Amino acid sequence: MDPFYEEALKEAQKSYSLREVPVGCVIVKDGQVIGRGHNTMEKDHDPSCHAELHAIRDAAKSLKNWRLSGCTLYVTLEPCLMCAAAIKKSKIRKVVIGAIEPREGAFGSVLSINDLPPYYHHVDCVFLHDDASQKLIKNFFKELRNDSAI
Repeated sequence: MDPFYEEALKEAQKSYSLREVPVGCVIVKDGQVIGRGHNTMEKDHDPSCHAELHAIRDAAKSLKNWRLSGCTLYVTLEPCLMCAAAIKKSKIRKVVIGAIEPREGAFGSVLSINDLPPYYHHVDCVFLHDDASQKLIKNFFKELRNDSAI
């Protein structure tokens, strides 16, 4: 398994331990992780606290530049439209995705950010179809349903 994707999985585990939807993300430039993030929507009471947005903010601070040209983003679950728009806006070159998001995915599952304007920046996308990511998400929601049944 790709070591950078493994780092994204570690970030997802952080979300899981916080009882957040377990999504993790890292951003890489020139072989170095420059940004990290995991979901904190419940903890921060903020719908924008997705893993991808945390990682984008962290990477932009690292580079002292909002343009993340030449970067690759690794994420355990396909980004939603909000995150996909931020990825495109920040000019990230490539996204490596662990699991498909069949309800909100914006890199081809429900819609594709590359089909929306502006058209001058295309984000390359690779789906890994990773069992570990899918299992983490399924287990999280199974536990959540079991806890709410009590």
